Amino acid sequence: MSQEPARPVRLPRETFASMVLERLREDIIDGTLAAGTQLSEVELAKSFGVSRGPIREALQRLIQEGLLRGEPHRRVSVPVLTKEDITDIYLARTALESAAVQSIIASGKAEETYKELDGNVRAEAAAEAAGDWQTAEKYDLEFHTILVAASGSQRLQRMFSTVISETRLCMGALTAEGARHDPKAPNPGEVTHRQISELIRDGDTAGALAALKKHFDDSVATLAGRSGQGRQAPPAE
Repeated sequence: MSQEPARPVRLPRETFASMVLERLREDIIDGTLAAGTQLSEVELAKSFGVSRGPIREALQRLIQEGLLRGEPHRRVSVPVLTKEDITDIYLARTALESAAVQSIIASGKAEETYKELDGNVRAEAAAEAAGDWQTAEKYDLEFHTILVAASGSQRLQRMFSTVISETRLCMGALTAEGARHDPKAPNPGEVTHRQISELIRDGDTAGALAALKKHFDDSVATLAGRSGQGRQAPPAE
């Protein structure tokens, strides 16, 4: 008895859009699509082998995330970040993460949040010791994601998802091909994730907020200083 050939499975448009979204997001963040690159729906549709509908959906999502910039009657493009952009991104992050820190300590979640943050800090340190800078960078950004999630505020998390995407763009635009960190010893005055997490554990709201601000101020100074020097290794964000 002959068997009928299986019918090809047709993927829904939403699946194509998700695939395109993830690939473009990755290419923007890792610098494959350099700052200033213009994107065409027609060319992307041809490259991905899909219709323009999923491409349009993916591009609109990336514009909402801040990873692309769209102007009327022009192609969308990868933003060219200025020093003002960098300062503004970290201004927003300081406000959001400061609110998260205050909420965590005020609601009695300091100890449990510290335990989760400490696991992240240890994992990041291990990755750095092994010279695995890509994994270290993942833990670096994840520290702040954990911090905001621990606040329990869905609105803070929604707003944070946008600025953390822009942070990745900021870091990717300035990241050199190769190692993320200078092999030099860290600056003794640099505020670390470990210090921030320990201040949260101790319930020291003022200290944790001051440390967080210093942490971001250091990052802004380094990133802004390198913005005119091409693709360079970013600091711990």
